[in-house]
Amino acid sequence: MAVKVAPITPADAGRVGEFLHAQLNPRVTAEAWASSMHVPWRFEQPNGGFMLLDDDGEIVGAHLAFYSDREIEGRRERFCNLGAFCVLEPHRFHSLRLLKAVLAQDGYHFTDLSPSGNVVKINERLKFRSLDTATAVVPNLPWPSLPFRYTISSDPALLERTLTGAALQLYRDHAGAAAARHVVLKRGEEWCYVVFRRDRRKKLPLFASLLHVSNPDLFRRMQRPFFRHLLLRHGVPATLAEDRVVGRRPRLSFSLGKPRPKMFQSPSLEPAQIDYFYSELVCVSW
Repeated sequence: MAVKVAPITPADAGRVGEFLHAQLNPRVTAEAWASSMHVPWRFEQPNGGFMLLDDDGEIVGAHLAFYSDREIEGRRERFCNLGAFCVLEPHRFHSLRLLKAVLAQDGYHFTDLSPSGNVVKINERLKFRSLDTATAVVPNLPWPSLPFRYTISSDPALLERTLTGAALQLYRDHAGAAAARHVVLKRGEEWCYVVFRRDRRKKLPLFASLLHVSNPDLFRRMQRPFFRHLLLRHGVPATLAEDRVVGRRPRLSFSLGKPRPKMFQSPSLEPAQIDYFYSELVCVSW
């Protein structure tokens, strides 16, 4: 049976969402998959990724992609984040065609922040590099608080009043992202913008994964009330904190035995210039 590769257009989002819901992750509704392809930030998406179609036009594989335009050290750089990747068993032979269709697009730095299974080995053969994702697990405990000494809030109005410059633009670009959760920490004149997502380990939705910490020094000084905030306001009993995100490993934490891999392919960027914004991590809750 002939199988062809085609770009995912906005008109295809509903069908692709149904395919991913049925074949990849039923915890994510078809509507949520489809909605994730309409990103909240401003950038003309060339496609939503690519799909495999059989002779009857039925979807037998899909690879989502999320595009953005970023400023890195004064230069405009274009990114493509590789998202959900699923091919039906009878057509697995064509999986590499699907991946290569995404990577054949010129002018992008590519990230894959949730590769699974054999994808890691395939990425390595395609010259992807691994990020250091050493991760600490932190129990979110109900520490005593002194609320008049600091502020910790997810109030959108406070975030808008507090954040400035690049941090404010990041917040505005991601305020409507389905998986991103935003918190501002304030102490005196200092502030720290934190972004996290709800995550699963061993199918248990008990974790907050930190995606961004704008001021690691202030975060370190306010980590106990922050973890308390996650427990009491967001109902999350534990936090996953990558060393590269928080800077210094939190107190009373322990190392995660098998942190999830994250990878990138770029002719010029280094690991420190790769973050987790504008990606599937902020767009899809699973």
